[in-house]
Amino acid sequence: MTDFIREGRLFRVTAFLPSHRLLFLASQATLVDGTTTRVEVSIGHVELMFLKPLYRNGLQIRRATAAEFAVLSERHGIPEASADYTWMLERDGDSFVVGANPNWREAEYELMGERQSLYDEPWPPDFPVESGHVD
Repeated sequence: MTDFIREGRLFRVTAFLPSHRLLFLASQATLVDGTTTRVEVSIGHVELMFLKPLYRNGLQIRRATAAEFAVLSERHGIPEASADYTWMLERDGDSFVVGANPNWREAEYELMGERQSLYDEPWPPDFPVESGHVD
């Protein structure tokens, strides 16, 4: 299993597109946390989400454990078939998303130029970028 871990960064919810059921979270490069990259996460086919607007200590996206899923299923009526698609967003928090496997992209902020998002077309961009998904 490949988790997405970016601790010590400020992430915020940047968009939710209900017509496509697509959620975006992003972290800008800031002097406060000493980062030079922009990181963006997208989660598609969102069925249910329980989010904070800001994640001040970063994200740790991972599949919910069996115990966590049991609690969430009972509390929110999530069907058992969604267990493999329930993603926790924090190490010890209550934030979660039921949706497709999360994807992420990260690039040096200075190289992005006028580009507003790493999910803008064309893809791939003409500068170095790392990307992946959570399994």
